[in-house]
Amino acid sequence: MNADILVIGGGLHGLSAALQSARRGASVILVERHFLGRHASGATAAGVRTLGRDPAELPLSLEAAGMWHEMAELVSDDCGFTACGQLQVAEDEAALSKIKARVRALQSKGFMHETMIGLEEMQELVPDLSPHCLGGAWVSGDGSADPHRTICAFRDAALRAGVEIHEECLVTGLQRRNDRWQAQTSRGVFEASIIVNAGGAWADQVAALAGEPVQQSIRTSMMVVTERTQTRVKPVVSSLGKKLSFKQTAQGTMVIGGGSQGRLAADRQSASVDFVALAASVGAAVRLFPKTKGLRIVRTWAGMEAMTRDHLPVIGFSRGAPGLIHAFGFSGHGFQLVPSVGRVVADLACKGQTRHDLGAFDVERLSKERAAA
Repeated sequence: MNADILVIGGGLHGLSAALQSARRGASVILVERHFLGRHASGATAAGVRTLGRDPAELPLSLEAAGMWHEMAELVSDDCGFTACGQLQVAEDEAALSKIKARVRALQSKGFMHETMIGLEEMQELVPDLSPHCLGGAWVSGDGSADPHRTICAFRDAALRAGVEIHEECLVTGLQRRNDRWQAQTSRGVFEASIIVNAGGAWADQVAALAGEPVQQSIRTSMMVVTERTQTRVKPVVSSLGKKLSFKQTAQGTMVIGGGSQGRLAADRQSASVDFVALAASVGAAVRLFPKTKGLRIVRTWAGMEAMTRDHLPVIGFSRGAPGLIHAFGFSGHGFQLVPSVGRVVADLACKGQTRHDLGAFDVERLSKERAAA
């Protein structure tokens, strides 16, 4: 069981890196401790947004935005992507001032994707929006996708490209010998020149096995799906400073999330819904869209993923383990970045370099040794 590249983690970032590496001629094996897309990738609201990004992420995010509009060229499926637009509203003067300052700062640096709109324009876009909202930031090319369709599309594309996938395959040890890695797993020993750590909520464990302990926490974001309603909300809507992300599916159901956190199990292998915390997101949704009051909730869930202190991902080569590449810590906003991060990781794995400046995503900032010093 030998390959050029061993990808650890079968979420979307692992699948994207594996796919794009295989298409460059590398032999690739991907191992996943549970099932493909089992955790963050399968639990996401699947927002495709450049709106409100940390400036350090914008080059990757803007590249990914273009790739989402042409997703069928990458995986032979549009992944259910709809460019319905994303709107971030301000519910008070303080929030409006912050949004205006951010948009001005972005535009001063040449980033013109976000524009300010007023209440009249917002009500044209979203007629059922509460009139107490004062204005907001709008990106017309943003939108959302179908997470499960996206997982299947990337999986199938990776298989067609020759990626060998092993599910229910837990990595228990990593050793570097003669310029190659040996990975001990529940399915036997795998060897590769390059390892990609796309382990999500368990990426810190993978890093520790490779001799590079890092600090991360686990994010357990929750989601709600309501019954179908006649209320019509075309764009994805969020509210600055509130734990809210709100969209309506083609079937008429409302999908509500935005950062409320569930309960992490003691063994850190699963998460459950915290209904008290979830009430904050539901209350924010009702405040923005009064017509949703009284809708029945039909489903809730909580996902798991790695969260870093600064909420920026870790992307790039290890500082202390040769041949180890990290791609984790997306902290609740990694879905949109999947195609561009996969391209960057494939660059690193196949060429040893990439055109993107990855300084803001350096693993050293999460080093336990550095924190102890």
